[in-house]
Amino acid sequence: MAIKARHKRFVLIGIGLALVGLAAMLILNAFQSNMVFFYTPTQVDKGEVPKNTGFRIGGLVVPGSLKRGGDGLSVSFVITDTAKTVPVIYKGVLPDLFKEGKGVVAQGKVGADGIFMASEVLAKHDENYMPPEAAEALKRAKEQGKTLVMPAK
Repeated sequence: MAIKARHKRFVLIGIGLALVGLAAMLILNAFQSNMVFFYTPTQVDKGEVPKNTGFRIGGLVVPGSLKRGGDGLSVSFVITDTAKTVPVIYKGVLPDLFKEGKGVVAQGKVGADGIFMASEVLAKHDENYMPPEAAEALKRAKEQGKTLVMPAK
């Protein structure tokens, strides 16, 4: 029994749709695995961040919180959104624009001890370059009359 031309078209259309679906699935999977979400220190404090997954945290570097390690590359500092603070540890060269009291975005993971282990630190010149979520959190804090939170000694 010979296969009709009509059946051949249905088979080819089916194979084409399967290939398009597979390509779409691979593209979406690639986007999802490269997506990095942004969180504020308040969200980190509340435990709203993903476990065992990298993300970005942003806010202001608390004045007086920057401590340099003996190896010249390790630094620790505290990020705040003026409501909550998160300690950060980073090993690497800090950007030239990194300063206490200025905006910063760090990418990494929160350890079991609550310390954010940064793999990358991006310094922001001013809040015009900050992610909208961070700028909004700082704006809300200013409206409520809050100032930078100093770290506990």
